[in-house]
Amino acid sequence: MSNRYRELAKRIRRECADIDRVVTIAQRHWHKSKTAEDIDAYLNSVALNLQSFYSGIERLFELIAIEIDGARPKGDQWHIELLRQMTLDIPDTRPPVLTSEIVEQLDEYRKFRHLIRNIYTMNIVPQRLAEIVLPLPSLWTQVKDALLKFAEYLDEVAPSD
Repeated sequence: MSNRYRELAKRIRRECADIDRVVTIAQRHWHKSKTAEDIDAYLNSVALNLQSFYSGIERLFELIAIEIDGARPKGDQWHIELLRQMTLDIPDTRPPVLTSEIVEQLDEYRKFRHLIRNIYTMNIVPQRLAEIVLPLPSLWTQVKDALLKFAEYLDEVAPSD
């Protein structure tokens, strides 16, 4: 059990470092798109990195659900249910990973990821990208702080060897 908790804590920290890079690239390419001749290449990069941002976070939520909670939601709505599951305080198992406010904001990125997976990139609307790329650094800071706090919790509750 202790090894499982410690490994998950390490994985959270590693993924957070990767997501940091994704957020940086999305921001950098968004700003470059403002002056670039080939705006589409930068907008496509922003969209792809926003998709990667949410996918990375969701991967961590799946691991928490499986390794700590014992199960990941099933069914057609499992993505949103997984997100909501992270707000739960599960007695004798774990505290909430995220607040409802953070989950509400993250849900916009979940929806965007679904959109990007189902449209041609030529249909990306720059205004929609702006609506989610501009608040990204602030939201990511909140999510990362919550995830790293949860990793600390896992280290604390892991029995010593």
